[in-house]
Amino acid sequence: MKILIFWDIYGRIGRKALIKELPGLQEKYAPDFIVANCENITSGRGPVLQHVQAMKEVGVDVLTGGDHVFDNLKSIGEYLDDTETSLLRPANFYESHTKVPGVGYKIVQKGDKRLLVIHMIGQVFMRYNVRNPFLYIDELLGSIERSSYDVAILDFHAEASAEHYGLAFHVDGRIGLVFGTHTHIQTNDELILDGGTGVIADVGMNGPLYSVIGATYASVQDRFLSGITKGKIEQSLDPRYVVNGVCALFDDVTWHCLSIEKIRLRDTL
Repeated sequence: MKILIFWDIYGRIGRKALIKELPGLQEKYAPDFIVANCENITSGRGPVLQHVQAMKEVGVDVLTGGDHVFDNLKSIGEYLDDTETSLLRPANFYESHTKVPGVGYKIVQKGDKRLLVIHMIGQVFMRYNVRNPFLYIDELLGSIERSSYDVAILDFHAEASAEHYGLAFHVDGRIGLVFGTHTHIQTNDELILDGGTGVIADVGMNGPLYSVIGATYASVQDRFLSGITKGKIEQSLDPRYVVNGVCALFDDVTWHCLSIEKIRLRDTL
């Protein structure tokens, strides 16, 4: 099984860049599934339904959300709860008297291949109070019948690379790939663990290359100079872009990860 994974489609430039590059990447890699993170797809702040649907139309099978997934809840709330949704929110939110919208994992099937996509959020340096991802992944995997899927992959939306790698070792042999999202910076640390689990701390952003992880410097300058977090962060519309992703290959018998190939394309719209 071969899976193309793209992280953080950031704003208008990220959407246009991925739509431009995806046909060539599909032809080159012939993936069985395509997974992308869209937490900043709409002006750098959460997805709206229109942009989620645009990614589905170009062949993305599953979209994950991250810590900004609820920022445009009025637009995507109903879609998150749809039984046919392709958009996941982190699975390890606490459930209380108020139900958290959406689901945190999904099994998708194409032909005879079945992919389990799980989305979780980290605890270190993150703004949400969530369930311990190490304990919760054990609970979640225990609740899903192993015979219902072939390969499982996990989008672990977390800040600290140590947390990414710690969780990968924790699930080694049980999940095919743990890939980090959140920092917007593609890391050079892809690795396959002894039990067959692949890991990369961050897949990287798809968006304006000359930007502060997608935003204009002018809109975040005061945050760096004064320490006051005020004002709206503006997406950069500089047409020079970067498309980051990985192509992960899995054995069709053991379903272990065989290789992780990084993708990094730069061009101008």
